[in-house]
Amino acid sequence: MKLEDFDYELPEELIAQTPLKDRSSSKLLVLNKDTGNISHRHFKDIIDYLEEGDALVVNDTKVLPARLIGEKEDTKAIIEVLLLKNIDNNNWECLTKPAKRVKLGTVVSFGNGLLKAKCIKIGEEGVRTFELIYEGILYEILDKLGTMPLPPYIHEKLEDQNRYQTVYAKEIGSAAAPTAGLHFTKELLEEIKKKGIRIAPVTLHVGLGTFRPVNVSKIEEHKMHSEYYVLSKETVDILNETKANHKRIFVVGTTSVRVLETVMNKYGKLMPCSGWTDIFIYPGYQFKIVENLITNFHLPKSTLIMLISALAGRKQVLKAYKEAIQYQYRFFSFGDSMLIISEKEEKEK
Repeated sequence: MKLEDFDYELPEELIAQTPLKDRSSSKLLVLNKDTGNISHRHFKDIIDYLEEGDALVVNDTKVLPARLIGEKEDTKAIIEVLLLKNIDNNNWECLTKPAKRVKLGTVVSFGNGLLKAKCIKIGEEGVRTFELIYEGILYEILDKLGTMPLPPYIHEKLEDQNRYQTVYAKEIGSAAAPTAGLHFTKELLEEIKKKGIRIAPVTLHVGLGTFRPVNVSKIEEHKMHSEYYVLSKETVDILNETKANHKRIFVVGTTSVRVLETVMNKYGKLMPCSGWTDIFIYPGYQFKIVENLITNFHLPKSTLIMLISALAGRKQVLKAYKEAIQYQYRFFSFGDSMLIISEKEEKEK
């Protein structure tokens, strides 16, 4: 398939720059993947589509304040470093700007030496591996020196750093938020639980694989960057019981999709495990477990719009996006939401 097949025109003013005051007040576009029917709701109405015995899969990863601005020790040139993933011990894979200034052995200093990063490996597309040098606890140092790694299309300052975290964020390690989950409030989750829906957490630490641009014209040639995931026994038990009881699984976010489909592809069933995934889902992919998806509106030509096109059909997704633009939906990380469901759920509403 061609990269251009996943392009669409978006007015710049529809790119959300700040989160809404009330997380759950965002718009919700509901797309029936079987009929193509579209309806317009608000996110708090998501509870109307969930029934007792259903399961809601969420990604409980927590975003690191992973963007650091420092200077080279020798020339004092300003260097930006975005921590992507912890390889081992204090060695981190990072996105670096301007990367051409960072050679093997280059030392970048942050916070007057509170944290230092020594380049030990040169990668492609601006990626460098650094050995981090510090005293104390790294995450406490990052809280002092780092900022949330907001996407480049967001130009406004984020006043409350917690608004780029889900309310259920727990396992620290992401370079970006699993943004589909940003719409949930603690109150809405409590209502969902009281209705008899079980929350099933998975972990996928979002890294370069999720937001790196596709730079090939044939999408089949694109290679995903690997990201670390964990699927617990507790969640496996919840999901297996849900399926055995002929109830439904609703998955929050493309990152959660990638965890479940990775495990199903590897083992043929859900089982407790952890590891690295570079799964790339695009049209033609046969889903093994995911049917219903809560997601955001994604960038043109991104691997994320390819994933939802695999689930709901490329033409239907682009039609839904066109209607969302017509109805002035807000797009991307701080934007509005979308529910992709099957015909059965549509009939019940």
